[in-house]
Amino acid sequence: MADEGKVAAAARELAAASGFHLLDVEHVRGRNRTVVRITLDRPGGITLDDCQNFSRRLEERLDAQDLVPGPYTLEVASPGLDRVLKNEGEFEYFKGRDVEVTAREPVDGRRRWLGKLGGLVDDKVVVTGPEGETFAIPCHQVQRVRLHPDLSPPGRRKAGRKHGGREN
Repeated sequence: MADEGKVAAAARELAAASGFHLLDVEHVRGRNRTVVRITLDRPGGITLDDCQNFSRRLEERLDAQDLVPGPYTLEVASPGLDRVLKNEGEFEYFKGRDVEVTAREPVDGRRRWLGKLGGLVDDKVVVTGPEGETFAIPCHQVQRVRLHPDLSPPGRRKAGRKHGGREN
C-alpha cells in the first residue's frame, strides 16, 4: 500500500521547488495497480511540458524511496478551466475566481449561484453576485463548486446571462 502522506509530502516539496502550487493528490487503488493523480497550478497556468517534467522528476523520487510499492500509474495535470473544487486548500487558492455553486436541494428557492468565490466561512461557501449581493450556502447543502471560466472575448459577455447572477 502506498504511503499517501509521504507521496503528498514528496509532491508538495517538488512543487514548491518548481514554482508550482500543489492542489491535490489522489490515490485510486485498482485491482492490479495504483493510480496516483497530482494536480498542479501556478500563475499563468501549467503547460504540458511542465506536467511531463514534473511527472518524470516525481516518479524518480517515488521509485527511489519506494513510496508506491508495486505497479502504479502517475498522472500529473493542471486543474482545468472548469475544475470542481474538492478541498479547503483549493477554496483558498481559487478565492476571487468565478464559480458556479450547485446545491443538492433548493436553498432559499434556488439551486445554482454564479459569482466570485469568497471562500469557506463558518462551514459555508460564500459567493458574491454581480450586484454585490453575498450568498452563503451551507457546505452540507452543496453538491458541487466548479470554476466557471468566462470564455467570451474581452468586453463581450454573453447576452441575457448576468455574471454571478441567479441561474435556476
